[in-house]
Amino acid sequence: MLELKALALTPLALLVLTGGLYAAQVKTYQVTGPVTALTNDVITVQKGKDLWEIGRDSSTKVSGELKVGERVTVQYRLSATEIAVKPVSAKSGQSPSKKK
Repeated sequence: MLELKALALTPLALLVLTGGLYAAQVKTYQVTGPVTALTNDVITVQKGKDLWEIGRDSSTKVSGELKVGERVTVQYRLSATEIAVKPVSAKSGQSPSKKK
């Protein structure tokens, strides 16, 4: 009987575990336009009137010959590099997480 319950709960456990992995993935964005500047660390793409500077490194996948003037589509993700926690103001007297 115990084996039957464990067998029945296995698919549910797998669903919960894989759902958590899926939720942890960071959303991917893209920008398309001509390359206006290029270094080993940064690619600059013009989108309309705006210039988008996007960091890159040796792990960035590039298909084709990347050079200034070429039209590209860059896939990127937003990722925090630093988080500074600020103290709660003296007015409220308690942290936002403790408010009810």
